[in-house]
Amino acid sequence: MRIATWNVNSIKQRVDHLVTWLGERQPDIVCLQELKCVDEAFPREAIESAGYNVAVHGQKAFNGVAILSKRPFDEVAVRLPGQLLSGDEDPQSRFIEVLVSTAQGVVRVGNLYLPNGNPPETDKYPYKISWMNRLIKYADERLKLGEPFVLTGDFNVIPTPADVHNPAAWAGDALFLPQTRERYRALVNLGLTDALRAVSDAPGLYTFWDYQAGAWQKNQGIRIDHMLLSPQAADRLATVGIDKHVRSWEKPSDHVPVWLDLDVD
Repeated sequence: MRIATWNVNSIKQRVDHLVTWLGERQPDIVCLQELKCVDEAFPREAIESAGYNVAVHGQKAFNGVAILSKRPFDEVAVRLPGQLLSGDEDPQSRFIEVLVSTAQGVVRVGNLYLPNGNPPETDKYPYKISWMNRLIKYADERLKLGEPFVLTGDFNVIPTPADVHNPAAWAGDALFLPQTRERYRALVNLGLTDALRAVSDAPGLYTFWDYQAGAWQKNQGIRIDHMLLSPQAADRLATVGIDKHVRSWEKPSDHVPVWLDLDVD
C-alpha cells in the first residue's frame, strides 16, 4: 500500500498538478492539506475520475484537509478530539481520519495540518502548543488499538537541525522553537517511528521551500511534512520517498509530496 502526504497550498490552483502526480506516483491513499476551499468546492469529479474515493473537511479560504483512497472508506472522522483552551470547539478544519481494509486487516490514517504558530508572541503560538497536546492525547489513544496507524501531514515542525538548511535563521520561528520540538518529541516518544529517518539519515532532505529569495534554486529548504508510524505499521515499512521534482513544476505548491510503501497486502 502506497500512502502519501502533500500540502497542495490551494486545491483549486493545483488540481492539475495533483492529477498529473497521481498518475505518475500511483498512491493508494493520499493525504492533502491546505485545501483553502469548502467541501462543496472541492474538485471531486477530477479526483474521482482518477480512481479515488474522496473524504473532505474543508474551510473557506484557509486550512482544509482531505484524504483520497483507491479503497472504500470503512470509517471517516473529522476534527481532532479535544477543545480549545477556552473550552470551545476548534473551528479550524485541520484534521481528518480514515480507516480502510486490507488483506491483512485494517490501516488507520490520520491526516493533519498543524497550526503554524507564528508570530510566537501572539495567541497563535499557545494555540499551536495546545493543538499539539491534543494531538499527543489522540495518538496515545490510537496506539492502544494495536493497528497499523499512519499519522501524517504538514506538522509545521522542524524536528532537528538536520531538517533545516540554516538552523540559526529559524531559531526564533515557531516551527523550530524548543517548546515546539519538545512537544514533537513527546509525540514521537509515544512509540511512533519517523518513516523517513527510519530509512535515511542523509542531510538536505527537505519537503518545503519558500517562494522568496530563491530558496528552491538554492535548496534552502526545511522538512516539516512527516509520516509517523505505529509499531505495527513500522514493521511493514518498505520504502520512503520525497518527490522533490514536483517543486520545479510551473506555479507549484511550496511543499512537495512525501510517500511510503507498506507491506499490508
